[in-house]
Amino acid sequence: MGTLDILATNAPPATKPLRILHVLDHSIPLHSGYTFRTRSILQQQRALGWETHHITSPKQGDGPDGHETVDGLCFYRTAPSRGTLARLPVLNQLAVIDRLAERLLAVAADIRPDILHAHSPALNAVAALRVGRKLGIPVVYEIRAFWEDAAVDHGTSREWGVRYRLTRAMETWALKRVDAATTICEGLRAEIVGRGIPAAKVDVIPNAVDVADFSVDGVRDAALVAKLGLEGKTVLGFIGSFYAYEGLNILLDALPAMLARRPDIRVLLVGGGPQDAALRSQAESLGVAEQVIFTGRVPHAEVQRYYDIVDVLCYPRLKMRLTDLVTPLKPLEAMAQGRLLAASDVGGHRELIEDGRTGVLFAAGDAPALAQRVLALLDAPHQWTQLRAQGRRFVEEQRSWAASVGRYRKVYGKLVPGRVQESAR
Repeated sequence: MGTLDILATNAPPATKPLRILHVLDHSIPLHSGYTFRTRSILQQQRALGWETHHITSPKQGDGPDGHETVDGLCFYRTAPSRGTLARLPVLNQLAVIDRLAERLLAVAADIRPDILHAHSPALNAVAALRVGRKLGIPVVYEIRAFWEDAAVDHGTSREWGVRYRLTRAMETWALKRVDAATTICEGLRAEIVGRGIPAAKVDVIPNAVDVADFSVDGVRDAALVAKLGLEGKTVLGFIGSFYAYEGLNILLDALPAMLARRPDIRVLLVGGGPQDAALRSQAESLGVAEQVIFTGRVPHAEVQRYYDIVDVLCYPRLKMRLTDLVTPLKPLEAMAQGRLLAASDVGGHRELIEDGRTGVLFAAGDAPALAQRVLALLDAPHQWTQLRAQGRRFVEEQRSWAASVGRYRKVYGKLVPGRVQESAR
């Protein structure tokens, strides 16, 4: 036996990459903050050298069991249940768990992951726990929001009603039984710990952005400005979905006072959603319909053109459990572009925005306060360069996906000791 043969015989076995099976409510090609966060997590985990696999619940769509590749990521799809249970209100959620657990068991038995990583809602965590216990695989549960609170705002549930309490109880039940939990912000972490979950069990993997996707040197598109009638105007903008909790009615309520001081102000609302008709009616009743531009939804590829014509981005979220506990992505995207922004002082915003340093905050639900802070910001152009630079720096240093996803090393490392650092080299 030669020297090379001896060395080869004594060499340690190659370490297999850490293998994670993500259990998701839905995924790309559907568009939502949920699917975009998922894609970023998966791409960055792969950049760390980990092997990721992905399964979606029956909520993805009405297709059969199978798989679909999107943006280089292969997703196992789960067909909906066709049984009687699936047709009954509330109980149909149990059918989702049963069907997902059945599909997940088959996929996990084939892939043999080191970790099952379930993402909100609790239905996915319950299915993952069933399979994890059967196959001896540790389960991580990631809470992105408490879905019972979102359901209240969407009008599908009543706060502290029966459905709300059942959903909350399921969430807490799952949190107590998974091997580790993560969430997207300190507000949600505090709520989880307040339910009796050990603090050492819960880590924050914050929302982030891919800084390389955003430029600070965007130039106004003169043709778009002309098309929208915004030549020579100061533009306050919101780009996103028009949900009630976004508080866009407060922005419109503040507009007459701002126009009294600065008649050149215009409000640009890009997007659509449940509040669209109510907001249009409100603009008419306030007599500011000519000063509010509704674009409707625009193609994703066109969104940057609209960002580039906005002077101040406004995020007037209303104060409620959802907005106090959850941090949104939109302000991070604004800061990544070096934009000026004004936001309400709900908990989710305070976790991201330092008043007077990376943006300005105003009292939630207070239209006069919004008007005062925005007008003061517009009257202080000497502060703009520093505000923009500090916002961009905050994102680069603390809210890039590389920094955020790197935190999973600690979470996974507790469950599979010795594997995580080796696989991420």
